[in-house]
Amino acid sequence: MAGLALDFAARPRSIGATDLTASRKGTLMHAYRSHTCAELNASNAGDTVRLAGWVHRVRDHGGVLFIDLRDHYGMTQVLADSDSAAFAAIEKLRAETVVRIDGRVKARDAGLVNPKIATGEIEVYVTDMTVLGTAEELPLPVFGDQDYPEETRLSYRFLDLRREGLHANMMLRSNVVRSMRRRMWDAGFNEFQTPIITASSPEGARDFLVPSRLHPGKFYALPQAPQQFKQLIMVSGFDKYFQIAPCFRDEDPRADRSPTDFYQLDVEMSFVEQQDVFEAVQPVLAGVFEEFGGGRKVDVDWPQISYRDAALWYGTDKPDLRNPIKMEVVSEHFRGSGFAIFAKLLENEGTEIRAIPAPGGGSRKFCDRMNSFAQEQGLPGMGYIFWRDQGAGMEAAGPLAKNIGPERTEAIRQQLGLGVGDAAFFLGGKPKAFEAVAGRARTVIGEELGLTETDRFAFAWIVDFPIYERDEETGKIDFEHNPFSMPQGGMAALEGDPLEVLGYQYDLACNGYEIVSGAIRNHRPEIMFKAFEIAGYGRDEVEKRFGGMVKAFRYGAPPHGGCAAGIDRIVMLLADEANIREVIMFPMNQRAEDLMMSAPSDPTNEQLRELGLRVLPKEN
Repeated sequence: MAGLALDFAARPRSIGATDLTASRKGTLMHAYRSHTCAELNASNAGDTVRLAGWVHRVRDHGGVLFIDLRDHYGMTQVLADSDSAAFAAIEKLRAETVVRIDGRVKARDAGLVNPKIATGEIEVYVTDMTVLGTAEELPLPVFGDQDYPEETRLSYRFLDLRREGLHANMMLRSNVVRSMRRRMWDAGFNEFQTPIITASSPEGARDFLVPSRLHPGKFYALPQAPQQFKQLIMVSGFDKYFQIAPCFRDEDPRADRSPTDFYQLDVEMSFVEQQDVFEAVQPVLAGVFEEFGGGRKVDVDWPQISYRDAALWYGTDKPDLRNPIKMEVVSEHFRGSGFAIFAKLLENEGTEIRAIPAPGGGSRKFCDRMNSFAQEQGLPGMGYIFWRDQGAGMEAAGPLAKNIGPERTEAIRQQLGLGVGDAAFFLGGKPKAFEAVAGRARTVIGEELGLTETDRFAFAWIVDFPIYERDEETGKIDFEHNPFSMPQGGMAALEGDPLEVLGYQYDLACNGYEIVSGAIRNHRPEIMFKAFEIAGYGRDEVEKRFGGMVKAFRYGAPPHGGCAAGIDRIVMLLADEANIREVIMFPMNQRAEDLMMSAPSDPTNEQLRELGLRVLPKEN
């Protein structure tokens, strides 16, 4: 149970003696415990002690009963034989009953010492026991590692949280937050709290609306992020802000995203450029990963990769750099070639062919498996070439090799730096149509061929995000990314082609997850109005939606920027969990329901009348 003692070093060595009620070596005994269940060792042999906790399990060894007694800190083995006054009561105990025991500490024989727990040198002989809280038959066992349906786990989350792994995850989360706070204060940042009830402000997701009783028909919103408020803090003359901020977004759930709320390390700084933000944030996050990464390597060099290069090389803007595979454009080798599918495709504007190198993947069996993977992703397939040794020399094999001929095949091999035993996979079309599948294929290839390092945290700043995109159906220009980012080049950049405008916006990727997003803010009203005008939003609409911030910018706004780091996702990486619900104390399920508290719930008629609301019946 060592996982429960993550904060062991930070707690007092023993319970204080100010509210004690019985006797122990001439002093008074605390009403519930003299020690925690992780505290006793061989030096306590002979002591009379009092412990309290949960009955983890009871074992009957032929007239001697053993209890593994568990509390927040750890586990202690206690025992009773037929001579103990508590023997009959212990026989009736159910798992997870809360008890207080009095007893004497005994040193274990050398052959019976349990090195897996902190109290493994001793056991406690029970002289008296009191039941403090009874337990009914359990719907979910705490002892053991059995996997149970998520519905059961979330309905009885208070039991689930008693299990060793989940309990350790929550303590990890608490310690990560504490470390973040300390590091931010040490770096000269000040913590301020921003409102939870505020105005609706589109941040890229749906708001949770809160009806107003005092203003019937009007609604507040829970903040998707403290974005506007933290910028207003900079305008108000404060220089370095941070907050462990709750954020609320009505989103579709994913394994790495909560459907309702999440927490982020929110940061903003005045008089800074992009690099200043990077230099402020990197030591904090690197320190957290080094402190809680369990000895895994934490990369020191965090490369800066443009958004377009990330899409080209990795098929995603959150690349996993533990995987060394880089995709490349190989269009020229297929233009006018004997492979009619790609040759014809390249006659269309905006199309290209990309290759995914696969060192060590040079077998037909592996290539066929990856082709099937592409079909599972909704594509017709994925072309491939693999190189094998034919005794007299190297030979390129596969349908593509036969169609394009040895000269083009050799040119592809040399461009990709491949050799005997290697393979390459090919996808073509308009990049946006196949990039995501290519990125997933790169991930699968790296994992299956053992190319991806698992004992490492690899970081990359993704920079130079495009601000605008064109809707291919309507031809309309709209924002592709954060509309509040300062355009690179300022007002002058907005006079040219909108699709070429890049923003001072950035994300930090770690092991295939986005863990930070931020930007240098557009703090000049005239540039902001122009940026929104290009996307079809008039001055009046900007004033209406973001009036508070625009007004503030008219009275002297400093250049400022910042970012937000997702705490849930960071802890998920540190805990080596694949699902974010494993690091959230009381998460929602996939349908955004709290099964334990029965939320969301139906309002009462009285509540609806008070708010002036009526619920329409759901349409079939």
